[in-house]
Amino acid sequence: MKNKIDFIVAGTQKGGTTALYQYLNDHDDICMSRKQEAHFFDNDKYFINPYITKLMYYKYHSYFRKKSENQLLGEGTPIYMYWYDTPKRLWEYNPNIKIIITLRNPIERAYSQWNMSRMKNKDSLSFWDAIQQEDERKREALPKQHRVYSYIDRGFYSEQLKRIWHFFPKEQTLIVKNEDLKNKPYETLKQIYDFLGVSMPQDIAIKNANTRPYSSPLSLKEFEYLKDIFSTEITILEKLLNWDCSQWLEYPTKEEEINSKKNER
Repeated sequence: MKNKIDFIVAGTQKGGTTALYQYLNDHDDICMSRKQEAHFFDNDKYFINPYITKLMYYKYHSYFRKKSENQLLGEGTPIYMYWYDTPKRLWEYNPNIKIIITLRNPIERAYSQWNMSRMKNKDSLSFWDAIQQEDERKREALPKQHRVYSYIDRGFYSEQLKRIWHFFPKEQTLIVKNEDLKNKPYETLKQIYDFLGVSMPQDIAIKNANTRPYSSPLSLKEFEYLKDIFSTEITILEKLLNWDCSQWLEYPTKEEEINSKKNER
């Protein structure tokens, strides 16, 4: 393949990236990777030396099958935003690549990630115990990040965004709220399609991808604990993105709990 990938959906995990992948995959002017999460730029084995990296790019590009020459190429791997070395690798691959990121309330995101890990039998601890022991458990993966026991750590978005902006100008990135993609899909998708330079489709089927039931709602105790951890980070993020995230610091009402018993990827 002569053409390099035009854009990446880089995160965040449990932030609606599966639904976004499906929206993008339905667009006639976009060719998404056949493997939804390619996990290329977070695979350290592919970047041991330039020779191996060059060989692995052939594998990476085999994930794409254009239907027409004018289609944009894109893929989405949510851990890219979190993985330390990914921004540099993306820049070395294509400094003109566009980056799309969906952000979710980090408190809800942490609980959602744990729920996924629990259902996949990757974590046997309760959520309370998992977040209490996260710092200790993460050390298993040092000097890298932990791919599973990173419920809290992944929620510090501002540091991750700044790593990306170290290599890419802000105008090459688009950051949207997960709840906007859910609650205002047409408006949010118009913003995304405009960013990519493709037209807004006339007919869009609303996506509700990868829903998983919660065994129980996030408790007030757990919420307050995470609120104390993330309150400063959320304030930083509001200033960084000119967003109002005050609702992220409000414990869900009973009605919101019922509506949130679906866990989005």
